[in-house]
Amino acid sequence: MDEIRLRGLTVTGHHGVFEQEKREGQPFVIDATLGVDTREAARTDHLGDTVDYGALADELAEIVAGPSFDLIETLAERLAETALELAGVQWVEIVVHKPQAPIARQFADVAVKIRRERS
Repeated sequence: MDEIRLRGLTVTGHHGVFEQEKREGQPFVIDATLGVDTREAARTDHLGDTVDYGALADELAEIVAGPSFDLIETLAERLAETALELAGVQWVEIVVHKPQAPIARQFADVAVKIRRERS
C-alpha cells in the first residue's frame, strides 16, 4: 500500500483538561499518513484520482481549531475518522503533538499516535 503523508500541520486549538488551555489555546502539530493506492493517479495524472492533501490539511485544521476536547486522544480519533471518509483511503495514522502541554518539567514533546483502518 502506498502512503500520502502530511507532516507538521500546525494549528491553534483549545484542547485540554484545564480551563486555561480551553480559554487561551495553544499550538497543536498534526502528522497524518494515509494508506492509498496511488497507481491510478500516477497513470492518469489527475488530482481526482488521489487524495487532495491541500483539502485534507484544511479539513484537519478545521477540526483542531473547532470545538474543544479534553483529551488529545479524542482529537486524534476525530481526525482519523475524517481522513477515513476520503475516497480511496484504506487506513490512516494520526499523530497529535502537544508541544506546549502544561507539564511542570522540561520536555521535548507530548504526542498521541493512533492507527485506524476502514471497516
